[in-house]
Amino acid sequence: MPYEPEITTYSKETPIGRPDVDGMAAVFVPNSEFDLAGSTTIRKGAGIVGFGNPDGSLTVYFESNRFDESSLHKWESKARKAYDRMVSNAPTVSKAKMDAKLLDQVGVIDGNGIMVRQPERLTEWLALSNALDTAPDGPSISWGKK
Repeated sequence: MPYEPEITTYSKETPIGRPDVDGMAAVFVPNSEFDLAGSTTIRKGAGIVGFGNPDGSLTVYFESNRFDESSLHKWESKARKAYDRMVSNAPTVSKAKMDAKLLDQVGVIDGNGIMVRQPERLTEWLALSNALDTAPDGPSISWGKK
């Protein structure tokens, strides 16, 4: 029997293709298969959003608040910044194409806010990142229209 490489793909819940302004995207956290210590891109506590690609991979945008801006302290502010970059297709180094097996989808984001469907996984990510003080107050984060 010939060797068949493992093909991973995203969840059926994951939106496919870059969303338009205010469109829906997925919210992700790294899982145990992601090499956080060796990562040169996604840092601890990052807000990570993205969408599925036809080849089964994910395109993600992330914000880690590397420059410690006070307006980006909260996790949802980081996710929102990454989302805004993604829907406007802004040039950024905070973007990657990734194997879907490295990330878990924990919710969805659109122009109105974030719905965290797996708050326990988000809490685990923020605890691992020593960033529990950045956690949202609840699973539904609304910011309304800009």
